[in-house]
Amino acid sequence: MTKFKLPVVGAILVGGQSRRMGGGDKCLKLLGGASLLSHIVGIFQSQVRSLLLNANGDPARFSGFELPVRPDCYGESEGPLVGILTAMKWAVEEEAQWLFTVAGDAPFIPGDLVQRCLTTAIANRARMVCASSNGRAHPVCALWDVTLAEDLEQALFERGVRKIDLWTSTINGVTEDFSTDPVDPFFNVNTPQDLEEAERLMNC
Repeated sequence: MTKFKLPVVGAILVGGQSRRMGGGDKCLKLLGGASLLSHIVGIFQSQVRSLLLNANGDPARFSGFELPVRPDCYGESEGPLVGILTAMKWAVEEEAQWLFTVAGDAPFIPGDLVQRCLTTAIANRARMVCASSNGRAHPVCALWDVTLAEDLEQALFERGVRKIDLWTSTINGVTEDFSTDPVDPFFNVNTPQDLEEAERLMNC
């Protein structure tokens, strides 16, 4: 994994409003005695050179993670594309070639996520690799060539694009499929019922 790690930085997008969870920071909800975000950081941080939290509001609530925190570079609650652009701008500052983004509500992401997607990107000369499972793409969980930042900024500010699938359909991207046995690694915790299901899945 080491030879794949250096060109890639990572960002966890936790800027959503969590309406279906009743508001607040769902990434700080407890799962198995630790926050969702703790689970994600524990799996993801070792796969990337450095790690960012993209979150709006008071960054002090994430101080225990000892990670840099950046709010959306354009307004707030404008959707995941703005979070991805924010992370891309940071990745450029970090002089990284690649950025990997994951959602802050997916506590079961694979331990080989970055390695596999980067291998696929290089093999296919792709500028973006989207993780998928069970035939479904998960575009927030993806590897991005940081040179896409300019195109994304134009899409957001000049064309008013907000739907992530609409933008990714215009770039040279491929997918990398992951097994759902025994658990879908991209299971999202969106509701209290999902959190209960995640507790059950932890024992699978």
